[in-house]
Amino acid sequence: MRTEAAAKTRIASLQGAYFLATGIWPLVSRRTFERVTGPKVDFWLAQTVGVLVGNIGAALLLGARHGRVSAPLEILGASSAAGLGGVDVIFSLRGRIAKTYLLDAAVEALILAGWIRARSNARP
Repeated sequence: MRTEAAAKTRIASLQGAYFLATGIWPLVSRRTFERVTGPKVDFWLAQTVGVLVGNIGAALLLGARHGRVSAPLEILGASSAAGLGGVDVIFSLRGRIAKTYLLDAAVEALILAGWIRARSNARP
């Protein structure tokens, strides 16, 4: 496997596992999810986001497993990490969500950096 393909497969696998785990968390245990992230008035919204994040994670894992991390999958991975990280920062700093979301923002930033690095390795 070429270096850039290996890097893309690695970041897709890591992000996929993280997204799948964090996505199913509010579906599996509301109590532990809210213990870490704070109480939710509309818990259905956390579950809805969880389903979407989990689906993104599954798609990334599937692409990585089959060695097919295409440009659309790269865009999905990078843009979802950037979007979720941005939301984490903005709304935690505004006091709308718990400061613990800043930890997720840091993970999302590392994921985005991984996609950028993998992409830069793809260029001659």
